[in-house]
Amino acid sequence: MKAFSIISFVFILLNASCTEDSTLTNTNGSNNAGEWLIPRDQVRDGGPGKDGIPALTEPELSTIDETNWISGEDLVIGFADGDDIRAYPHAILDWHEIINDKTENHSIAIIYCPLTGTGIGWNRIIENNSATTFGVSGLLYNSNIIPYDRATDSNWSQMLFKSVNGTLAGQKADNYNLVETTWETWKEMYPMSKVVSKNTGYSRSYGTYPYGGYRENESLIFPVSNNDNRLHAKERVLSVFQDDEKARAYTFDNLAAHNNLIIDNFQGKEIIVTGSKQDSLMVAFQAQTQDGTQLEFQVIQNKLPELLRDNEGSTWDVFGRAVSGPREGEHLQTITFMMGYWFSFAAFYPEIELFGTGM
Repeated sequence: MKAFSIISFVFILLNASCTEDSTLTNTNGSNNAGEWLIPRDQVRDGGPGKDGIPALTEPELSTIDETNWISGEDLVIGFADGDDIRAYPHAILDWHEIINDKTENHSIAIIYCPLTGTGIGWNRIIENNSATTFGVSGLLYNSNIIPYDRATDSNWSQMLFKSVNGTLAGQKADNYNLVETTWETWKEMYPMSKVVSKNTGYSRSYGTYPYGGYRENESLIFPVSNNDNRLHAKERVLSVFQDDEKARAYTFDNLAAHNNLIIDNFQGKEIIVTGSKQDSLMVAFQAQTQDGTQLEFQVIQNKLPELLRDNEGSTWDVFGRAVSGPREGEHLQTITFMMGYWFSFAAFYPEIELFGTGM
């Protein structure tokens, strides 16, 4: 087991934030040759160095019944490959940030940044039909993780969904949306799901948050290029994205005010934002099936993981899958979305629209 003190970990981060210039002055072994597609002077050394925060690969999985160390209000993010449904606890991701996993049909990297609270899945097959793994470069842009792929050593931006440096610069990530909710809600929705075990091979204080009061206060450890005070910096919101530059954010209060179902038009697409503030759950889909049929929806109350019923009589779950009715087995068309802290979306997308404000 590899020992690592929570105190030394936080010290590294705070020390990096207090230096006069934590911009990129060395590579920590990362590939920073050639052009960066983001301002290089805003690429910062996070402190621990390349792989100083160790990504996990195909970690041990437990059952719900075997997992008794996560508190009910702790957040998890989930992924479904058919009946293979997996939960990735924040309590693990806070310490490892990336989990390279494999299901029957998908090679997926769970990319999570505890400083921005953002999590998404990426296809690990990035070139030549072979799966790579992603690691933590130790670099940050706008306080957000810069993963690197081990096939080409290219650096990627999680929140721009693309490689920003190296031989793959400009290549877009193939995204998988994830479902984020509390552990209590997840257990109720998917009592037979698998859960990443804390038997990772590393000695970490899983279940102890490594950043103190960071989640609640307005302070940032690293500076960002744009600040927006329309919401508390750390308010968790859902943002949807289009064409690399357009974004719109939705709050849990928005959702509650619309009885848990927002029908919106974003960049010419009719989208659905649904979930539950009580369950700390919010997801987004296009209001069309994969064959292009436009459906009308009403929310299903208190039957999670079922969320929606359409005008044809099918019901749809939190992953956008029809689980009963004439369209059983079909999926709604996706739109890229992430949960995360408000400040992070405003930093990357200064023109971000906040639903319900006209701004």
